[in-house]
Amino acid sequence: MKNEKNFITQRYQLAMDRIREIGNETVIQAPFLDYFQKISNFLLEMGSLKEQLEVRRTQDGFVCKARTMEELQKENRALYEDILPENYKNSYGNPVFSVATMGEEYGRILSFLYCELRSLIVSAFEGEDYFFVVRLELFLEIYHSFYFSYEEEMKEPPYEDIRQIVYWFFSDYAEEEIENRIIQQIQPQGDFATHIIMNGNLDNPEYLFEFGEYITANEIETSKYIAALPQETVRKMADTYTEGYRKGFILGNKDITRKKVVNIRYTLGFERVVKQAIENFGAMNLKPTIYRSPVSAFHKNGMSKIGYYGANPNKQYDFDHKEDKALFFDKLYMNRRLEVLKKVYEKNKEQAALFGGPAVIEVFGEEPFEPQNKKEACELSDIQQKLSVEYAIKSGDLVNKYIKGEERSFTIIAFPVPAIGENFQEIFDEVIRINTLDADLYGQIQDTIIQTLDKAEHVEIKGMGENRTNLVVALRKLEHPEKETIFENCVADVNIPVGEVFTSPKLEGTTGILHVTEVFLNELKYENLTISFTDGMITDYTCTNFKKEDENRKYIKDNVLFHHESIPMGEFAIGTNTTAYMVTKKFNMADKMPILIAEKMGPHFAVGDTCYSHSEDVAVFNPNGKEIVARDNSVSILRKKDSKKAYFNCHTDITIPYDELGELTAVTVEGERIPIIIRGRFVLDGCQKLNEAFNE
Repeated sequence: MKNEKNFITQRYQLAMDRIREIGNETVIQAPFLDYFQKISNFLLEMGSLKEQLEVRRTQDGFVCKARTMEELQKENRALYEDILPENYKNSYGNPVFSVATMGEEYGRILSFLYCELRSLIVSAFEGEDYFFVVRLELFLEIYHSFYFSYEEEMKEPPYEDIRQIVYWFFSDYAEEEIENRIIQQIQPQGDFATHIIMNGNLDNPEYLFEFGEYITANEIETSKYIAALPQETVRKMADTYTEGYRKGFILGNKDITRKKVVNIRYTLGFERVVKQAIENFGAMNLKPTIYRSPVSAFHKNGMSKIGYYGANPNKQYDFDHKEDKALFFDKLYMNRRLEVLKKVYEKNKEQAALFGGPAVIEVFGEEPFEPQNKKEACELSDIQQKLSVEYAIKSGDLVNKYIKGEERSFTIIAFPVPAIGENFQEIFDEVIRINTLDADLYGQIQDTIIQTLDKAEHVEIKGMGENRTNLVVALRKLEHPEKETIFENCVADVNIPVGEVFTSPKLEGTTGILHVTEVFLNELKYENLTISFTDGMITDYTCTNFKKEDENRKYIKDNVLFHHESIPMGEFAIGTNTTAYMVTKKFNMADKMPILIAEKMGPHFAVGDTCYSHSEDVAVFNPNGKEIVARDNSVSILRKKDSKKAYFNCHTDITIPYDELGELTAVTVEGERIPIIIRGRFVLDGCQKLNEAFNE
C-alpha cells in the first residue's frame, strides 16, 4: 500500500513538473495555444489547491479551520468562476466558444476535456490522489499529441488521434472508476460526507465549504435556518423521512431486518436533518452511505443528480455537457462497462445484498431552468442512442441481480430553499405541515376513491380551458374484488407527502392525448407538452419550447423517452393533496414545485416503467388488507421471457393540475359513469372534505 502511494506521488510530481513548463512553450500555434496555456494554469491551480488542502487538513480531518467566512466564499467562488453564467460566454467549458475558437471537432472534444478536468476540484477535496493523477496524465497525453504534431508537421494532429486518447482513457480506467462508485454506494466506511455531517460544527455554516461543492447564499441561509430550528422540529422532519423509509419496507412486504445499508441523497444545507436521520437509521440497524453526485463523464447520466450536491454554478453548462459520452460511447465500450459492472458486483455480492435502497431529500424553490439547445454540444448518434438504451437495460438487470428489486425500497421527501423568495420561512413551515398531514384521514378518503375505481372498466380524463387532454385509461379487471384491488392507497411512505392512489394501467385500450400547458420534469421546463397514446404506448409527442419542431421532438425524446422510440404509460394516479395545491397557489410557486409534491396535486401519468418495476412478483397490500394486483402490464410481464423487452429504466410523472382538469370519470362495464372530479373539484361522495382546502 505504501509503495503504491509513493508511486502515485511520483506520477503526480512528474505530471505537475511537466505542466509547469507549458506556460513557457510556444510550439503549439493559435488557436490551440491559448487553450492549452489556460488549461495548464487551471491544473496548476488545482495542484496548489490539492497541496494546500493537505497542509490545512487538521488532525480531525477538517480543512476550514482558521478561515473567515469571507475567505471561504472568495476561495470557493474562484474555483467555479470560469463557468458562472456571467463568464460562460468566453469559457472553454462552453462548447459554443470552443467550437468558434478551435473548429467543430477540436472545439467540441477540447471543451469536453476541460469539463472532465474540472472534476479535479472534488478529487482535491476528497484526497482522491489516483483519480487526480490519471486526469493530469490524460491532459498531458493530449497536449503532447498537439506538441509533437506541431513540432514535426506544423499543424494539429489528426482529430481521430485525440478521440482515441479519450476513448482509451475511459476504457482503461473503467474498472477503477466503476468499482470506486459501487463501493461508495454499498459499503459504509465513514465516508467523506458522513464525517463532515457527524463531526462538523453544524451551528456554523462555514462547514459547508468542507465539501468542495459550489456554495451560495442559498446553502448558507438554509443551514442557518435549520440550525436555528428547535431540535423538536428537526427531529420531526427527520422522523417523517426515516419513518417513510421504514414503512416502505413494511407496506411493500419486504424485510428491512435483512438490510444493513441505506444511501442518503440530499442537497447541502440540510446536514442537521441528515445527522438526526443517520441516528434514526442507526436505531434500525442501518448505516449510511453518502456519495457525491457525479462530476465525471464516467458516471454522469444526463442532467440527473444522484448523490449529494451543492449549488449548481450553471445549469446550461451541465445541459451542454450532458451527452459528452458521444465522444467515446460505442458497443465495445458498452460491453467493457457491463463486464466491469458484473465483475465488481460479483466481487462484492455479499455486501450488495445488504443494500436497502436510497433515502432522498429533494429541494425546490430555485428559478426554473429553460435550456438552450446548442448544435456545438456533443450529441448521441442514432446508433449511440440505441446502445445507450441497451446499456441501461442490461446494467439495470445486472444491478437487480445483486441488489434485488423485490428486497429493496426507498423514500423521497422535499423541502424549500431560501431562493423561493421572501416568504421562505412561511413556506417552509407550510411544507412541514404538508409532509405531516393526517395519513389516516387521507387513507379513508382515498379508500372511497379506490372502491369506485375498482368497479371501473376505464377512466376518462378531459382537460378544460387551454388544456387539450382527452384520454381514456383502461383498468385491469378484478377477479376477486372481495380480497383484491387495482389501486394502491399511498399514505406517505416511500413518496412523502401523503395524497394519491395509483395503479399500473392496462395498456390495451389506453388511448388519447395527454396535454399540459406548462410542466417541469427533472428541472427542465416543457411548454404545451403533448403526448399521444395508442394502446398504452407513446405514438407521438411535441411541445412548443423551440421554434423548430425537430428540436421539440428531440428535447422530449432525449429527456422524457430517454432515447427510446416509444415507452408505455407505466402509472395512472389521482392526486388528492389539495392542501399542497392551495399552498402552491397562495405563494404562486407552481413553477418551482418538485414533481414529488406536484404529482399529488391532480391526476398524473408516468411514462416508462411501472411503480413496481423489478418487484412485480412481491405481493403488496393496502391498509385494508386487499392485495394490489395491478402490478404488471403487457410490457413488464415480458420479463418472464426477456427482461430486455420489459424495462426502460425510466419513470417520469406528468401531472394535470386541478385548474386544468375538466373531468375525471370512472366508467363501469355496464356504461355507468361515476364522476370523481368535475372542473377541478372532487364530487364523489365521501371525498368532499378534500375541497375544504380550496376555500381556505
